Amino acid sequence: MQVAFLYAVIVLIWGSTWAAIPFQLGVVAEEVSVAYRFALGSLALFVYAAASGRRMRIPLDQYGMVIVMGSLMFSANYLFTYYSINYVTSGLVAVAFSLMIIANSIFERVFFKRALEPRLVLASLFGIVGISCLFWPEVKSFDLADKSFYGVVLALVAVLFASLGNMAAISNTSRQLPVIAVNAHGMAWGALTSVIAAVILGREFNFSMETGYIVSLAYLAIFGSAVAFGCYLSLLRKIGSARAAYTSVLFPIVALLISTVVEDYQWSGPAIAGIAFTFAGNWLALTRIKRN
Repeated sequence: MQVAFLYAVIVLIWGSTWAAIPFQLGVVAEEVSVAYRFALGSLALFVYAAASGRRMRIPLDQYGMVIVMGSLMFSANYLFTYYSINYVTSGLVAVAFSLMIIANSIFERVFFKRALEPRLVLASLFGIVGISCLFWPEVKSFDLADKSFYGVVLALVAVLFASLGNMAAISNTSRQLPVIAVNAHGMAWGALTSVIAAVILGREFNFSMETGYIVSLAYLAIFGSAVAFGCYLSLLRKIGSARAAYTSVLFPIVALLISTVVEDYQWSGPAIAGIAFTFAGNWLALTRIKRN
């Protein structure tokens, strides 16, 4: 039951963040927006820890991997995701992120010597096909000759960084480090990494007072970061990174359901087929074949 609860919370929150991210783009540079997001997320976790009396100290000999996780998962991953959305639709970004299941499986094999599960590979293929069907118009219109090619490449780089960040998270959780402490420190380092990137690239440190920017930033920082990543690392510890990554396949469904209500999204045959493939893959990923 706890796994199902964590899974549902992650899918619902991160699925809704697709609608919030576009409000972060435009006036404020991507690097600065990401820094704001995870600085606020880190602050929220430290405040919560202080109010609940939780210890936040991490041994220095184990702190290096927390920095690696923070820089990859809470900075590089999101910077390249934001960059990619400037060139392609969120649908193509979702298709790219469906590959994270395979990336996590491969990296778990490389770094932790875990065997590739044929069942999980098949589930990931179902997920990729499902997401491609959901966003078939965007997939069909993709052209290597236009700028959308750069957007897809940037999204794939984001997937690579996200998956490597997952490997660092596995290393941290395997040492039984507290999830809240790891996330709070990691988000602080992610914010710092984004600030350094902004300085190197000569970005302006400004702030937008538009309601959409402020509300979306608060939602992304508190729910999309502090709450969702706490659930994600707990889920990762329980079922492994490859299965936890399958949540990324379900985000777009939540986003499309929101779009159905808010923007009158019209469901097509391929989109309905995409949901069927996605849920079939989800069942394969989260259940195991019983052996005699």
